[in-house]
Amino acid sequence: MRKLRIGVIDLVSKGPTRALWARVMNANLASIMPQAVALWCKEEGHDVTFLCYTGFENLAEELPADVDLVFIGAFTEAAQLAYALSNQFQSRGAVTVIGGPHARCYPQDAQKYFDYVLGFTDKRIIKDVLDDCSHHRPLGIRLAAMQQPSHIPGVRERWEFIESTLRKAPLIKMVPMLGSIGCPYTCSFCIDSTVPYQALSFDVMKDDLRFLLTKFRRPLVGWHDPNFGVRFDDFMDVIEEAVPPGKIDFVAESSLSLLSEPHMKRLKHNGFKALLPGIESWYDLGEKSRTGRAQGMEKVRQVSDHVNMILRYIPYIQTNFVLGLDSDAGAEPFELTKRFVDLTPGAFPGYSLLSAFGQAAPLNLEYQRNDRVIPFPFHFLNNNGAMNLKPQNYAWSEFYGHVIDLTGYTFSPKAIFRRVKATNAFVPRWLNVVRAISSEGYGRINHYTEVRRMLEHDSKFRNFFESQTHEIPQFYSDSVRKDLGSMWHWLPEGSLYHDPNAYLKSESEISTAIVEVERLVA
Repeated sequence: MRKLRIGVIDLVSKGPTRALWARVMNANLASIMPQAVALWCKEEGHDVTFLCYTGFENLAEELPADVDLVFIGAFTEAAQLAYALSNQFQSRGAVTVIGGPHARCYPQDAQKYFDYVLGFTDKRIIKDVLDDCSHHRPLGIRLAAMQQPSHIPGVRERWEFIESTLRKAPLIKMVPMLGSIGCPYTCSFCIDSTVPYQALSFDVMKDDLRFLLTKFRRPLVGWHDPNFGVRFDDFMDVIEEAVPPGKIDFVAESSLSLLSEPHMKRLKHNGFKALLPGIESWYDLGEKSRTGRAQGMEKVRQVSDHVNMILRYIPYIQTNFVLGLDSDAGAEPFELTKRFVDLTPGAFPGYSLLSAFGQAAPLNLEYQRNDRVIPFPFHFLNNNGAMNLKPQNYAWSEFYGHVIDLTGYTFSPKAIFRRVKATNAFVPRWLNVVRAISSEGYGRINHYTEVRRMLEHDSKFRNFFESQTHEIPQFYSDSVRKDLGSMWHWLPEGSLYHDPNAYLKSESEISTAIVEVERLVA
């Protein structure tokens, strides 16, 4: 096999940016699998150039122009940029590959613009691509392992790629680690809900933690587990065996059901400084929030008491909500969230609009059967740029009115002041203020306000939301053009649009093929 010149790009940003929050945090949002892919390619003897794109780099200068093969890892919001990059590299003769959440959620669309589209990816899949390394057009080929890999390279193995990325982080430098994959919960909207839970090697984790103590005076580790601490005692034993108390700080996403007070005491003892539990709904998912059958205000009080308990041990907590769930109706869900904001001033609420990401979850088939999915450009599918599902119990203008009201309440000067006052540590206090006054707080309020204004005054815009037309409003295409900058000119024709029912159609084709095979066999 000839020696290949390979580029690996981790798209953290969906385009050039100068936002303050992006400057502080984007380098800390690097994904693990692109680093693993870069390592596997090097182990096969190839020349590899790795780039974590945070939105501040010049893409034309960062990667060599004469690469043979380019791997791009992308979330769906970065799909348009990924398509433009693939088109640019293919024009130079390179073979292109896409992996990551977008490739898993929208493989049919990605095949139009890449030579390879990867689902679950392990070293064997990467080797297959390297061995073939040929153009597949006009439709790329899909490759996937049967399940998530049982081994993913640890921090020590990936260090050269981690280190080059962290150099871009001016203040906070968070090392990405992974202790497990999959999740035992079955949240209907989540891509991890169908992936069986599996802990990774404890020996690798211990070695990585000890390794980090040689690289930083006080390392900061961000666990990328979909739900950290499912095997709580086992994970704490690993940390306690490898790390003296207070020598490493940790950030993790977990469920309230795992965050009992005895667990919180142990987490504090082992240096956990930030947690991101999912609350999601006041009417559903009681198992995940440890509230059983409690609903409405009763659940608000229980969750608020629980979160305030956590804040006695952990200085920073982000509570995640999904707005527009089918269990929601009227103003009550939003008013209940306001009461939570009042009762739990130290928590930072993270709001996501209900979205259906292609074939991420089986429930999306039902949404597509009911013609509820709207083909917003991928650029806006980041849980807040657009809600691509018609709400079951709201008119669009009504829904956005509630979202604007709740977001404005959450990030009002009064609420920001109360959050600062309720936060003891300096860095969490500073992060809360920056997030509130940047694109995540004020920026979203402005965006939602403009969307609602156009819904009320622009019939073409409203018709797109109501699925009376699939013509993408100028408002969205102009925004993509602005965000992509010079890469807009490389965006393939027609790639702003995608088939919102591709998952349903692919399942129908599979069912038809199975029936045909059974008929022939009979």
